[in-house]
Amino acid sequence: MTQYRMLLEYDGTDYHGWQLQPDARTLQGVLEAALATVLRHPIRLAASGRTDAGVHAFGQVATFRTDRPVEPRELRRSLNALTPPDLAVREIAPVAETFDARRHATARVYEYRIWTAAWRSAFWHRFTWHVPRALDVVAMRFAAAAVVGEHDFSAFRASDCDADHPVRRVAHSGFTEAEGLCVYRIEANAFLKHMVRAIVGTMVEVGAGRRPPEDVARVLASRSRARAGQTAPPQGLVLTTVRYG
Repeated sequence: MTQYRMLLEYDGTDYHGWQLQPDARTLQGVLEAALATVLRHPIRLAASGRTDAGVHAFGQVATFRTDRPVEPRELRRSLNALTPPDLAVREIAPVAETFDARRHATARVYEYRIWTAAWRSAFWHRFTWHVPRALDVVAMRFAAAAVVGEHDFSAFRASDCDADHPVRRVAHSGFTEAEGLCVYRIEANAFLKHMVRAIVGTMVEVGAGRRPPEDVARVLASRSRARAGQTAPPQGLVLTTVRYG
């Protein structure tokens, strides 16, 4: 039995997230079905993490095991022919049997895109949150710095999050802006459910002048989800990179 590691990208718009669900179209379900067709036996994927419904990825990592002979480039070609155009296998390679895509990840990087023009974008509408107003990016950068470091992120955690504990270590948190796009980039050792989207929803309130930049540090310290802003919609969020030691 050999284990293989895959690098995946997908547009999550038309999926109910990564994880298998009964009577729902998921990324894991579509990809496992394609693998089973090619390899001629049931396949179970293990991913670096679960993306929610509507969330995208450019660098998702997943593994599978098979005892059938595999030529990685040929398997990639076959899978990309069998799967829909909003899901792509970028790489396949054998990996050590002991490799665990989730537990061995040392960091994950997400980006969240906000479209700030007055009109909606025909090009970006599937991949951005449309906030039709100018945002104070300088204030948002100041606020974003407050979450860097190791903190209890209960204030930015979904009520149904099943993580064992709320402490996470953030290595980078910042905003860039260009041509109508405001992009938030955050890197951490791991994330809680809806953590990035809750942070972004709070930062947009800062950028819109509805709360001072200093308030983000106070919200974080409060550990109260009620003190934070709304959960930003899923379509702006992209898992860009999973890092391994």
